[in-house]
Amino acid sequence: MCGIVGYIGDQEASPILIESLRKLEYRGYDSAGIAVYNGSSIDIVKTKGRLKDLEEKLEGRTVKGTVGIGHTRWATHGAPSDENSHPHTNGDESITVVHNGIIENYMELKDELISHGYVFVSETDTEVAVHLIDYYYKHKEDPVDAVVKAMNKIEGSYALGVLFKDHPDLLIAVRKDSPLIVGLGKGENYIASDIPAVLQYTRDVYLLEDEEIAILTKEDVKIINKNKEQVNREVFKVTWDVAAAEKGGYDHFMLKEIFEQAKVVKDTLMPRLPENQNRVVLDEIKLSKDELDNINKIYIVACGTAYYAGLVGKYLIERITRVPVVAEVASEFRYRDPVIDKNTLMIVISQSGETADTLAALRLAKQRGARVLGVVNVVGSSIAREADDILYTWAGPEIAVASTKAYSAQLAAMYLLTCHIALELGKMTEDEFVSLRDELYQLPRKVNRVLSKAEKIKRLADKYVHSKNVFYVGRGLDYMVSMEGSLKLKEIAYVHSEPYAAGELKHGPIALIEDATLVIGIVTQEDLYEKTVSNLKEIKARDGKVLAIAVKGNTEIEKVVDDVIYIPQTHWMFTSLLANIPQQLFAYYVSTALGHDVDKPRNLAKSVTVE
Repeated sequence: MCGIVGYIGDQEASPILIESLRKLEYRGYDSAGIAVYNGSSIDIVKTKGRLKDLEEKLEGRTVKGTVGIGHTRWATHGAPSDENSHPHTNGDESITVVHNGIIENYMELKDELISHGYVFVSETDTEVAVHLIDYYYKHKEDPVDAVVKAMNKIEGSYALGVLFKDHPDLLIAVRKDSPLIVGLGKGENYIASDIPAVLQYTRDVYLLEDEEIAILTKEDVKIINKNKEQVNREVFKVTWDVAAAEKGGYDHFMLKEIFEQAKVVKDTLMPRLPENQNRVVLDEIKLSKDELDNINKIYIVACGTAYYAGLVGKYLIERITRVPVVAEVASEFRYRDPVIDKNTLMIVISQSGETADTLAALRLAKQRGARVLGVVNVVGSSIAREADDILYTWAGPEIAVASTKAYSAQLAAMYLLTCHIALELGKMTEDEFVSLRDELYQLPRKVNRVLSKAEKIKRLADKYVHSKNVFYVGRGLDYMVSMEGSLKLKEIAYVHSEPYAAGELKHGPIALIEDATLVIGIVTQEDLYEKTVSNLKEIKARDGKVLAIAVKGNTEIEKVVDDVIYIPQTHWMFTSLLANIPQQLFAYYVSTALGHDVDKPRNLAKSVTVE
């Protein structure tokens, strides 16, 4: 979850490290720090707080040098403090480390190191790594050997950047279950947790695999495995536009990403739906019809927003194809010893492709013989490399911590997969598919029509901004959408909210409805409309306030609720995508009205690479 960067070259390292960290602050903002070799020693500056606090601390202080590492922290072990901030160093400050991940056996290693006379000054697991490297370095006097021996001793997940005072011409990086890339320049090289950190400096990167060590000089990069065997790696060319990772005039990344959704949906759908072919073209999915015929169960496994996209997928795939589908949160999946075999298809969904719990579920499924299909946004990510089949969601870089456009792209992917599986299994005719395809063609335009209602949604957010408890309700697909809406309000506005299947209100939660309680009702499913409206009337009878999201043309709903946001008419399968956008905008405008930092909500990080 933390962000790490490193630079070695001829330029001053400090400004490059700071600028690179700025692109990674979405990964954590409990503290920040840099370490730069100044020609005689390693100069370390770090502080509790955000990157701006580090920059303030650096004002008037000269941190000179052409090799260094940096870190922005999401706290796991030890509260946010100056002492727990990275970089961490050994006793004489001759070795410095930045770390992303969790060292699971750190207490055992800490006790062992204390017995050897090491003194710890922080509460972090990371400090174990730097002392362990120091221990082996003093015995071998070879920096690479020391790092290799330390990584063979450490259990857990880690991406490490390591700087040695005695070897200022080297920058060493290590990866295991935490993302790490190497940026390739001319006379300079970089390390980073994610591509946006180096995008302004280079588009050529190496994507490190697990248990690989990168040894960087300013002129060269060598990659070895834990057995010290050299690894040959192809250069990955980044095709993103630099502007894609910038705000582009919007007040926040989140608002920019909300307004990018029409393009994102178009980019994800259109290449897979050619007009001259009555099928879904998924070139990177090799599942044959015979293989699909043998599938007797599908799991959809994900975390957070991606899980809610998976619930929509479960509903659609099961209803259309009649294949049993189970959707589960990845953090719980493997602990119940799920029934998985060679006739199981697992679909894993992750924006980053690095979500630790989802990766663990994927690996369990593969161990038991299941076919794994990954739905990811980041090309070359761990899930993309380890899954048997891959469906990319072309959302581009998503910088805001709270996911918006990635969710819409994931829903688009679920629509594609549903149609693909149904066609292959003979559960959908070509004529039915062509009708759905034609409606999918219209989705980007309809997304823009919803976005055009932003000002109205802002007024509604201002009207309800002081609601202390909010319920989101719906039935069928609308219930799935309500979960994501509730999550957004919690994430960025810090307003307590709960999603409920509308019919479940009378089984307990309706006791919480009182004067001015806000309920956001999703009412887009025609076959469930009357039942949902009946539930909304129950809320109104108890003096609750109801804001409905309904399909245009349904004016009857206005007689029941206090306010309505309309979405364009579309096929029932696709209402989820359109109905969610007002929820995103509502949460955004409530958050800004309350004065919160929308892009960096408290206690959260973008990519959860720890369990």
